[in-house]
Amino acid sequence: MSVRVRFAPSPTGKLHVGSARTALFNWLFARHHHGTFILRIEDTDQKRSKPEFLDDLYASLAFLGITADEGPFFQSQRIDAYREQVQRLLKDGKALEDNGGIIFRVAPGQVTFNDLLHGDITVDTTLFESLVLMKSDGTPTYNFACVVDDALMKISHVIRGDDHIANTPKQVVLYQALGFSLPVFAHIPLIVGADRARLSKRFGATSVDEYRQVGYLPDAFLNYLVLLGWAPGNNRELVPREEIIQLFDLSKVRKAAAQFDQKKLDWLNGQYLKQTSVPKLAELLAERLRAKGWLKEPWDRARLERIAALIQDRLRVLEDIEEEHAFFFQEPAYQDEAVTQFLRRDSIMGHLAELRVRLSTVEPFDAAEIEQVTRALAAERRLSSKDLIQPARVAVTGRAVSPPLFETMAILGKGAVLKRLEHAVTLAGSPAKQESS
Repeated sequence: MSVRVRFAPSPTGKLHVGSARTALFNWLFARHHHGTFILRIEDTDQKRSKPEFLDDLYASLAFLGITADEGPFFQSQRIDAYREQVQRLLKDGKALEDNGGIIFRVAPGQVTFNDLLHGDITVDTTLFESLVLMKSDGTPTYNFACVVDDALMKISHVIRGDDHIANTPKQVVLYQALGFSLPVFAHIPLIVGADRARLSKRFGATSVDEYRQVGYLPDAFLNYLVLLGWAPGNNRELVPREEIIQLFDLSKVRKAAAQFDQKKLDWLNGQYLKQTSVPKLAELLAERLRAKGWLKEPWDRARLERIAALIQDRLRVLEDIEEEHAFFFQEPAYQDEAVTQFLRRDSIMGHLAELRVRLSTVEPFDAAEIEQVTRALAAERRLSSKDLIQPARVAVTGRAVSPPLFETMAILGKGAVLKRLEHAVTLAGSPAKQESS
């Protein structure tokens, strides 16, 4: 059997993570079997279908590296095909006109279909005694258009979410009435949140675009999506794209709902970031920094690569460069708690002032020289190293937690470090903020 699968979204909202996983499973199945992956846009609901959602769909699939072999095909442009098939049913007396629409009377009995994951499923047809095929406005209903499209496009396997199981028996009777062969059905588990309910915004982002925007890597996000319901075996979690294609087996997709684990996604993305070459990581960071206006042309590539190498193991997503390491590119935003805890302590003002004086003479201004001067001052003043290093960290980064301090200071450069130490002395000497009563 020649494998032909399709992904058929409606452009009525941004591409949901669950829909993206459905697209991915179809695409992987096609690639594994050297088959055909078709993109079909179910846009017959013209009121809710928006161009911006179509743009988002294309961008999200491109982000994941999911490319169509055929399409996109638009249902709104296939009305003639639906009318032709409905005329066949009318002619054979299997459908009738009713209030301007066309309906299909379902004979009482049972309908059975086989699901690749769930086995045989039998449904009593009295649960749906009639099916609307065409609405009074001349547009087809979902179940009818879906059957006609899948049959005419010669779809071999219909791979979709568990939430479509209720639609399948209705579609089976239409396949049979039209004389079309049934495809193989496979209903994959839904993705749920921490509350075991269908993934919703209560537990974070739900669209692929939101994950793209904050800086998840395409291969990492694809790797994580495929683990939601399928596993490569041997407890492996980091699996390259090409190997996923080789190993992917639809029959091994689990039946139970897959829980979205944000911490696991963050860990997995962090692993991919660690494996990214420093020049490539610097390029990815540069895209974000330029978009924020923090990196002006021509920018110092060597400096950004030094920053990338220093923070690489600390990154969870690319957005962390803006959220946690902005001090490399602009004056630090001092955290009140860090200032209170580390700068407003006895004698700190004097220690930081002296550190500034000594660092002003350091040449070359590199991490080793900076560390030697700082630790020597701490020893001379009978301070533990951390009692000087931690206030200095807050002084130059504004934060209590940062990448290794001496390397950070070397990258910032002498001028910036001396300026920030001078500012920190004023913070150390100013009274703590008093809460208004």
